[in-house]
Amino acid sequence: MIPIKLRIVGGGEDLLGDMNRKSANMDSLVVCFGEFLIDFVPTVGGVSLAEAPAFKKAPGGAPANVAVCVSRLGGSSAFIGKVGDDEFGHMLANILKENYVDNTGMRFDQSARTALAFVTLRADGEREFLFFRHPSADMRLHESELDINLINKAKIFHYGSISLIEEPCRSAQLAAMTIAKKSGSILSYDPNLRLPLWPSAEAAREGIMSIWEQADLIKVSEDEITFLTEGGDPYDDNVVMNKLFHPNLKLLIVTEGSAGCRYYTKAFKGRVPGIKVKAVDTTGAGDAFVGGLLSSLASDLNLFQDEKGLREALAFANACGALTVTGRGAIPALPTKQAVVDALTQYNAS
Repeated sequence: MIPIKLRIVGGGEDLLGDMNRKSANMDSLVVCFGEFLIDFVPTVGGVSLAEAPAFKKAPGGAPANVAVCVSRLGGSSAFIGKVGDDEFGHMLANILKENYVDNTGMRFDQSARTALAFVTLRADGEREFLFFRHPSADMRLHESELDINLINKAKIFHYGSISLIEEPCRSAQLAAMTIAKKSGSILSYDPNLRLPLWPSAEAAREGIMSIWEQADLIKVSEDEITFLTEGGDPYDDNVVMNKLFHPNLKLLIVTEGSAGCRYYTKAFKGRVPGIKVKAVDTTGAGDAFVGGLLSSLASDLNLFQDEKGLREALAFANACGALTVTGRGAIPALPTKQAVVDALTQYNAS
């Protein structure tokens, strides 16, 4: 088949370009599992929820953000999770479809609503969350509702920790991880700590660490290192290696926001600087980083052993995160591959 080169506009390619891409990339499928919700973001920054004059709705949820990012970058991705059988839930399913993410693994709950999150943007661009999920549909995914055939196709199976908070979704996630591992998938884990959703800090730490040693790839932030190690210095390599690196881990990534990231494998470690931009909204920046990294790994798993290639992939991932913070909302702000390439070209030339 002759590949068709197309410029991605507004998060989608034309149908013919998508068909060509999917036929070539099904062996590089990234399947993302977890929550999908509606973020309500103030139309102005630096205000509290009470002070916000209005809110703009945007699709959100870390695993879904990653799935869209992979697809927007030209890769093949799918999402597994549950939303409400309501207007927001069907809107989210359509957003995945519009972004060429396989949504056949989505389920719709008739008795629970799609989750909502109000996200405040402080003056520095950082976020504070107020969640409405009592319970929300994503928490009610059952193991029996899993699309096993879709999981079996995953070259990389990506997930977070929010689905571990309550049953039945916890059991569904554990089962999905087991299926993916048995089928030979790389397991990718971004804890994505959201303390307000957990019963306690201790429960969050225990829950996040309960599946730690099953992952092949883990991405954590500096704040998450301090939390998970109960006060450990996130910049101390000994803390990272002794408390967080496990024998089966292929790659541990520590993100440092605009400063870039650090990487650790059994054979090498290092740091890749980030790209400086003016942050408007940091929502989804970490997810864009993960999506950028997974899109590279799905094409070449040898990056786990190739430090030069890994550094290039991490520079690409850093650029994905940087470009995302220049717009409001997670999915709307995710970049195209061409935008990332252009940003890196400009950065390297400066």
